[in-house]
Amino acid sequence: VAGPAAARPSEPHRVAVLRGLDKVTARVSTLEAPVDRATRFGTLLVTPRACLVAPPIDPPERAAFLEVREAGPTGEGGPPLFSGWMFASSPGLSALEHPIYDVWLLDCREPVAADSPGGDAPGGSGPPAGALPSSRPRASPRGSVGKRAGRAIAALRRTR
Repeated sequence: VAGPAAARPSEPHRVAVLRGLDKVTARVSTLEAPVDRATRFGTLLVTPRACLVAPPIDPPERAAFLEVREAGPTGEGGPPLFSGWMFASSPGLSALEHPIYDVWLLDCREPVAADSPGGDAPGGSGPPAGALPSSRPRASPRGSVGKRAGRAIAALRRTR
């Protein structure tokens, strides 16, 4: 993969900061959703799978891969209503379409690299920048989804 997105990997973070709007009550909520843990917003279960921040030398950008499901009567999530990348700078680029709720990305917090030496990975300095936890069986930023996100970020940069 060539281009600016491949030359400088994004920095992974542990928490996605999201904004949720209940369209019925007009109530706005800020959610702090840890990566790989479901966070409830109304009847939705929002699970960030990755939260990435562009390096400081690039234009500011935050991107999160989110899975959103409707919570069932037992609290378990049903089939995904949304599964894809959201960008803080362009919330309408990839938006959740739901009749009652809107959810969008604001920020990413708690950088993975801020940990003490050793990080999360055994025997090393933590996971490589831009990588997702290895236990996740879904597509990673290095897979086809990540390539599309990288191209989308590059396209956004060209339009500015």
